Amino acid sequence: MDIKIAASILNADANNLEKEISSVSASADWIHVDVMDNHFVPNLSFGINVLESLAQKKQKPLDAHLMIEDPDNWAPKFVEAGADSVTFHYEAAKDSKKLIKELHAMKSRVGLAIKPKTPLSDVKEFLSDIDVLLVMTVEPGFGGQSFMSEMLEKVKEARSIINNEKLTMWVQVDGGVGLKTIELASQAGADFLVVGSAAFSAQDPGKAMKELRELAVKGSIN
Repeated sequence: MDIKIAASILNADANNLEKEISSVSASADWIHVDVMDNHFVPNLSFGINVLESLAQKKQKPLDAHLMIEDPDNWAPKFVEAGADSVTFHYEAAKDSKKLIKELHAMKSRVGLAIKPKTPLSDVKEFLSDIDVLLVMTVEPGFGGQSFMSEMLEKVKEARSIINNEKLTMWVQVDGGVGLKTIELASQAGADFLVVGSAAFSAQDPGKAMKELRELAVKGSIN
């Protein structure tokens, strides 16, 4: 698999985002922007204004993960703000199929995220229509949580469907991805890995991100 790494800025220094992103850009393919509204999840984070600012000085493609209510209304606005890929939660959307079509019409990549308690069977009908399936390996809302290894069965199931049906979508894993878990995730079939605190909490984020990428690649060929 061609491994992609997204650097989540949730645990980066919000006052120095440009510098923080630069520190990991050599080993990161995407910048992952976690958007939280304190309603769908119990936390408040970046909004459209931050994404717009990042888009103006874009170092890497922007991957917006919307952990918000009413994504049917808000997701297109994030495309307009400069996101290259927008992922919304199946649990929050009123009409996932319609929203996927609308975002694709705006020339955006489209991701569909599922919480740990949501079975893959709930979204199987959408897999041929999306670009990214995001399997949450923590309960969404806060960075630095422990990786839920039982979610890897869901990743394996998704990878099996992709291979059997020859789909071109990516399987993204987000939550608790670090030195002890990133290889397990890629072994299970994830090819788009979101890394946050494991890099930005390290003394040398760039070095940490490089090590994480090497482990992910190793897992993908085992």
